Amino acid sequence: MTFGQFLLVAVLAVPALGAVAAAAVPGDRAGRLVGTAAAALTLLAALPLVGGDHGWFGYGPRPAVQPWHRLDASWVPGLDLRFHLGVDGISWPLVVLTALLTLLCCGYTLWRVPSGGGSGRALVALLLVVEVGILGTFLALDLVLFFLFFEVVLLPMYAIIAGWGGDDRRRAARKFALYTLFGSVLLLVGVYVVVAAAGTADLVTLTGGTGLSRGTQLAAFTLLALAFAVKSPLWPLHSWLPDAHTQAPTVGSVILAGVLLKMGTYGLIRVAVGVAPEGARWAAPVLGVLAVAAIGVGGLVCLAQDELKRLIAYSSVGHMGFVLLGVATLTATGLQAALIGNIAHGVITALLFFLAGAVKDRTHTGSLAELSGLRETAPRLAGLLGFAAVASLGLPGLAGFWGEAFAVVAALRRGGGLWTTLAVLAALGGALTAAYFLRLLRRVTHGRPSRAVAPLVPGLAGAELTAWAPLVLLALAVGLAPALVLSYASGPVGALLGVVTR
Repeated sequence: MTFGQFLLVAVLAVPALGAVAAAAVPGDRAGRLVGTAAAALTLLAALPLVGGDHGWFGYGPRPAVQPWHRLDASWVPGLDLRFHLGVDGISWPLVVLTALLTLLCCGYTLWRVPSGGGSGRALVALLLVVEVGILGTFLALDLVLFFLFFEVVLLPMYAIIAGWGGDDRRRAARKFALYTLFGSVLLLVGVYVVVAAAGTADLVTLTGGTGLSRGTQLAAFTLLALAFAVKSPLWPLHSWLPDAHTQAPTVGSVILAGVLLKMGTYGLIRVAVGVAPEGARWAAPVLGVLAVAAIGVGGLVCLAQDELKRLIAYSSVGHMGFVLLGVATLTATGLQAALIGNIAHGVITALLFFLAGAVKDRTHTGSLAELSGLRETAPRLAGLLGFAAVASLGLPGLAGFWGEAFAVVAALRRGGGLWTTLAVLAALGGALTAAYFLRLLRRVTHGRPSRAVAPLVPGLAGAELTAWAPLVLLALAVGLAPALVLSYASGPVGALLGVVTR
């Protein structure tokens, strides 16, 4: 086993073992410490996965998927199932983001455990199980294995919402589970269609539509795209998201928005577009229209929202619309926009939910009407909220700018009346994003302190600063140097498009 293969196994094994240990260790705080240590080791194992034998840019025209590190072992010989893992420039940034956010969430529980029916160590154990499922989804190069990891996330995320969420948490958890199960059924049928027609589940072999007729690709893309649209979520299959975010504990919202939604958009690029390129070309105009509809609807709903976490949740619908628009163009610029948009959204929205949780914990309300004057009593918290809001609205120099700008540029470069119209509408949607975040800041940070805000103190806890500082620095770093993400993805994106658009 090479060092890279060892790291691939370690990235999945360490959080899995950490979850068992956190649940088994006597003492609640001890369990949380063990789980946090496992999350830290997972991040340390994920970082060296960059590069590898092929280098950072070592991609040729074939094969379309050429991992830096790869592990391919027989798993169930009788069914020809393989334990096939790999990492490249498309998946590695998401692997690191997942490991980082899980570490920050586990560390956050050392300071504050949300109220609910469960212990802190049980919450940490569930976070680590969710991490295993998300990391496995990003690393799997076998369709059956991809589906299994995709499903691992469902039950622990349901338990996190139902066990530590708000007053209406059980209804929100059930809604999350039902929507996700619906997507899972579609994904399972799509995987079966592909594997039965091609005779293999290997994503390296399948990328480019190898062995699949045009009719099969159209059917497979429809099923897979709908399944991933539920998870992302993309309009109009998004209605589970606001309830889940509003009721979930802070750490649950951070994982849900930061990386769990990225499973859908990653699957759309890696699996749906990669395996069924003819279906992707056929459905591209429809995806573009749905993307712009999501941007517009998300912005308009946010303008009418009066609850802090629901507003941030609905903003994700609009941001994911920009990601979908980039994918729909089927161009290098568009796919790069989708990939950097994924990372930027994960970093910025995770920070927004951390801050929203801090505001709600201090004031015991999320109503915008009851949160005025935050900068007068808690200027540091108000300043960080302002930074996260302007980063999310796409201010140049911060991470949120590149994905949205590149998606619009990609649609313009695609040309034609439809794509030009979509680009203009998406740009107007970006203006809506600025409008609702500035409205949020005006209502929450300005004015005279409300009754809920008046008793607050200016200081921030050390644990809060420790959890938030890496996200602030990443939002700045990716905004000022987008090559931190784009340079890794340029090779695999070019190789993918080489077989998708031929």
